[in-house]
Amino acid sequence: MRTRPTLSWTPTEDLPPGTTDLGPVADALAAGKVLVLSGAGISTESGIPDYRGEGGSLSRHTPMTYQDFIGGTQARRRYWARSHLGWRTFGRAVPNAGHGAVAAFGRHGLLGGVITQNVDGLHQAAGSERVVELHGSLSRVVCLSCQAVSTRHELAGRLERANQGFEPVAAGINPDGDADLTDEQVVDFQVVPCTACGGVLKPDVVFFGESVPPQRVEHCRALVREASSVLVLGSSLTVMSGLRFVRQAAEAGKPVFIINRDPTRGDRHAVSRVALPLGTALTSLAGRLDVPLDARRAS
Repeated sequence: MRTRPTLSWTPTEDLPPGTTDLGPVADALAAGKVLVLSGAGISTESGIPDYRGEGGSLSRHTPMTYQDFIGGTQARRRYWARSHLGWRTFGRAVPNAGHGAVAAFGRHGLLGGVITQNVDGLHQAAGSERVVELHGSLSRVVCLSCQAVSTRHELAGRLERANQGFEPVAAGINPDGDADLTDEQVVDFQVVPCTACGGVLKPDVVFFGESVPPQRVEHCRALVREASSVLVLGSSLTVMSGLRFVRQAAEAGKPVFIINRDPTRGDRHAVSRVALPLGTALTSLAGRLDVPLDARRAS
């Protein structure tokens, strides 16, 4: 279950300091079968903010919870208005150099898979395969009544037609694709129902307070069991949905490496935490390993 997030995470124990030495990570990648676990930090260079880093969105924004979403029409109106506006920016995001490097590592047979906590689809857009979207994807919409799945592109068109002239100015965009709007800005927003049954539509993502599907969790656990090591990219590991895989790897004696500029909840399980920007670190690793990057996919 993704619990309601706190505004920040402060280490309560002495954690190993960060390093700039990429050597151990390069050695792990060269050995192959590395499982990547990525978080919001890998997408910040694509213009999508993270939750907890410097300027993170949790300083001003609490993500929608599942309980709030199903609890009433007002909460759903607020969510869809904010998400519809945010999608205009979120949906245009393109992969950055970090996503491109991960895809290149995969093409060269260095990875055992990618688990992402992100809902932006940028790993796949960069060319990565075997990506498990732990928290789902904003590109899909599901009906809570009949379970019909549709595309976010289709829904965006329907919402545009139902809300002509809806052009509020947002204070910011968040990692879940939600724009910062006031209640006054969304009061007249019209939510559209499922075209198949008239039911309530929900983005195909795991909200805070909602459980990751058990079969998806088991798939990720299997990837950890098959991996030689785990490489965490841009995640604070604050929520258990990602931290449990780091703990699983550590308990199995598999080395864990973290690239994140700030301390994380998983540092004590890791061989090292590299405190470098992800784009810089991952492209440097590609250079060390003579892995060519596809410049056409990453900006």
